[in-house]
Amino acid sequence: MNKPSLLPVEDAKARLAALTRPVTQIEMVPLIEAAGRVLGRPVAAHLTQPPFNASAMDGYAIRATDTPEIGSELTVIGTASAGHAFDGEIGPGEAVRIFTGAPVPEGADTILIQEDAEKLDGNRIRTTFAVTPGRHIRPRGQDFAQGEAVLSAGMQLDFSTLTLAAATNNAKLPVYRKPVIAILATGDELVQPGSVLGPAQIVASNTFGVAALARDNGAEVLDLGIVPDDKAQIEKAISMARLAGADVLVTIGGASVGDHDLVQGVLKSVGMELDFWRIAMRPGKPLMVGSLGDMQVLGLPGNPVASLVCSLLFLEPTLRKLAHLPERKREAEALTSRTLAGNDLRQDFLRAKLSRNDDGKLVADAYGKQDSSMMKILAQSDCLVIRPPHAPELPEGSPCPVILLRP
Repeated sequence: MNKPSLLPVEDAKARLAALTRPVTQIEMVPLIEAAGRVLGRPVAAHLTQPPFNASAMDGYAIRATDTPEIGSELTVIGTASAGHAFDGEIGPGEAVRIFTGAPVPEGADTILIQEDAEKLDGNRIRTTFAVTPGRHIRPRGQDFAQGEAVLSAGMQLDFSTLTLAAATNNAKLPVYRKPVIAILATGDELVQPGSVLGPAQIVASNTFGVAALARDNGAEVLDLGIVPDDKAQIEKAISMARLAGADVLVTIGGASVGDHDLVQGVLKSVGMELDFWRIAMRPGKPLMVGSLGDMQVLGLPGNPVASLVCSLLFLEPTLRKLAHLPERKREAEALTSRTLAGNDLRQDFLRAKLSRNDDGKLVADAYGKQDSSMMKILAQSDCLVIRPPHAPELPEGSPCPVILLRP
């Protein structure tokens, strides 16, 4: 039986994107929990801001007609401050001491700032600067009006939009629910960090990196733990993901078709439609993509580096599309610090450090050893240098595309 051909990376990304449908459910969340979420509906103001003509400066509320020239004198008849309006109306030759944010009294049409007023005996002041109508007054509704749509559906909420939402008297906001990703690690050899390892056992590490990437891209994580190479237990864990309403089931390891690789077979037995597996990339060839009802399935390689590289290339854009988040731009161009050998039919992603040359251009220094089991090198890297399939030798100093690990 012939093995299936390897799918090019870009084709795999496109097919996965075509399978992905953004979440449609909307939930109301308190402002304090809304940062980073995406609005599912427009948000309208519940009040008008400012709710009244307000002073923008400390000074005196006056009538411009009473100060036709510098040196005009006025009588101060009261005070207005934030939260405490002047109860009355300003008449000819009168002024009200006013502070920033206070309502402008009836009859006044301008603010004489305190630096431009000379205090005289009694409650008298004299202008020391020319006065113009409307100066230093924030008119009612200058910012927004009650009923006005101030935030649009699809906006990702941040510090400024949340401040605006609060100012419009919205205590909760309608946002798309977070996608749920269920993570299932499989393998008889795996134990949790902190365990005492037995013979032939290794620490399960992939889940933590995949979960961190998922949360960073707007998802909630359901950790299904470690399941041994047992068909019944794998099927039980898959059922748990479905019962929890997971949007994506991510399996780690066991997606190939070897004697101990059971995940793909179990998923098919419970109804998964396999879209593709085996990608023309290194690391990460045994990537699996399918669907089980409404739940997408992404089978990651068990190798830690391959698992995380595949998560970056395939899981991140999937989750961002599900969560209505904008695509994260990680692509950049650098110069290679060394000659890179020609490539075979698989697209390589080489771990590399980044620096800048004297011209300020990025320089990628790919590690000499690229074994996909070497996690320390990935943690120390700044980018992945992309080597396309069948690429010829690339001389030192040549441009090369890179994927930034930390944009």
